[in-house]
Amino acid sequence: MKHQPRKRFGQHFLHDPTVIERIVRAIDPASGERLVEIGPGEGALTLPLLARGARLTVIELDRDLAARLEARPEAGDTLAVVQGDALKIQLADLAAPGERLRLVGNLPYNVSTPLLFRFIAQLAVIRDMHFMLQREVVERMAAGPGSKAYGRLSVMLAVACRVEPLFDIGPGAFRPPPRVWSSVVRLTPWAEPSFAVPDPGRFAEVVRRAFGQRRKTLRNALSGLVDADGIREAGCDPGARAETLPPEAFARLALARC
Repeated sequence: MKHQPRKRFGQHFLHDPTVIERIVRAIDPASGERLVEIGPGEGALTLPLLARGARLTVIELDRDLAARLEARPEAGDTLAVVQGDALKIQLADLAAPGERLRLVGNLPYNVSTPLLFRFIAQLAVIRDMHFMLQREVVERMAAGPGSKAYGRLSVMLAVACRVEPLFDIGPGAFRPPPRVWSSVVRLTPWAEPSFAVPDPGRFAEVVRRAFGQRRKTLRNALSGLVDADGIREAGCDPGARAETLPPEAFARLALARC
């Protein structure tokens, strides 16, 4: 019996076998390798990944779906089910000492951005991530300065990961079909970021404030945080807008003071 998708969980279940195989090939799990899947739903990705020899820990918020997965014969051997909210789970608790996790999943559209911010805050235990997201979100993730899609998410990911959009997926691959296209993206944490961020908390606040009201100039957006002289010392024009600055400029602004 098929599970009835629940709007409050943003559920759209992948069912197209060609798309599923393409995603599994992109992940390319090694036999015996352990992956963490976010939002496995009905197991569209889970079961093919297990068939490839992977060992999975899946995090599912929906109690009914979690129970169905726990009832599968693979459970307890190659499949571990965690019923809970991925926004609240510490990934380090799922990793063995020294282990770096591979994350996969069809992220619910209604919480995809908070999940991404949650994961980049835990990069110390992450090897890579393969996610299916709304295409518009992936465009924002990969956007460069000067484009309409460039924003807070673009900058925060630029310092954390290499972002590789892989391919698009049409609405018909899901049940029920969403109103938008989706994309699969690969995120690989930088071994060495191209620029340093000595104070991640202040960097995040500068980026948040700078993009909080896109029409504001840096002088106005960062008022009380960085003054005009500090903006100039960081090599930026106080009259410029955030979307014109490369990610490393925000790192320089985070070092400036009022």
